[in-house]
Amino acid sequence: MAGPTTAERGERQKLESGSPRLRRLRRLRVLIILLTAVVLVTAAALWLLYGSPWLRVEKVSVSGVRVLTDRQVRDAADVPVGSPLISIDTDAVEARLRRKLPRIDSVDVVRSWPHGIGLKVTERTPVLILKSTGNGGKYVEVDAKGVRFATVSAAPKGVPALELAVSKAAVLRRFPVGRLVREAVGVARDIPAAVRRDTRIVKVRSYDSISLELSGGRSVEWGSGENGRAKARTLAALMKAAPGARHFDVSAPIAPASSGS
Repeated sequence: MAGPTTAERGERQKLESGSPRLRRLRRLRVLIILLTAVVLVTAAALWLLYGSPWLRVEKVSVSGVRVLTDRQVRDAADVPVGSPLISIDTDAVEARLRRKLPRIDSVDVVRSWPHGIGLKVTERTPVLILKSTGNGGKYVEVDAKGVRFATVSAAPKGVPALELAVSKAAVLRRFPVGRLVREAVGVARDIPAAVRRDTRIVKVRSYDSISLELSGGRSVEWGSGENGRAKARTLAALMKAAPGARHFDVSAPIAPASSGS
């Protein structure tokens, strides 16, 4: 039996491949199907995130607090429980917390799928306290950045008091109180840990005359806040070399001195 002729084979290939118009229609149909699938998947995802009851805020957890309470943080955060988790503006929550609770140094607001918001708080740590004037004998806590962040009724343990013993108006005009406080904060931050525990008062007489009053009637003449790390190392070595001394001077760390016994 004879096979198909060349003409018959060409006709068959034409029928199998279809005309150019038919191929365009076939591609258009595939494209429409793909677009429809994308639209349906997108609509389903949007409904799942915004419209479904499955991905909504049910719990707000707090971690990292030391002085603040979990309830204080949750109340200040004001996260709308029951809202879609995706719709929570984490930047706005962070801004509310920092504005309402100055004790908070930083906070990380995270979504905890499928139902939670986590508030990871870092509180400010006081390095100095200021006696509050006209406020019933309360104290103002100052952190390592010089931020006055909280007023408390009792002085926290282990935090030295800042005493501003500045008398000359000319000194204050040149170095405002805020600048002197920042210098004192820098000194308090540089004090060696072993000495910091015994430091009761950081006294500021001027920009370049800052001293420490320690327990047991001992004192340290620190000078200005410059070269703080060198002064800290020198003070630690000096106190080790003269453990019975009462007065130490590291205002010039290359020529320290100690006296008294």
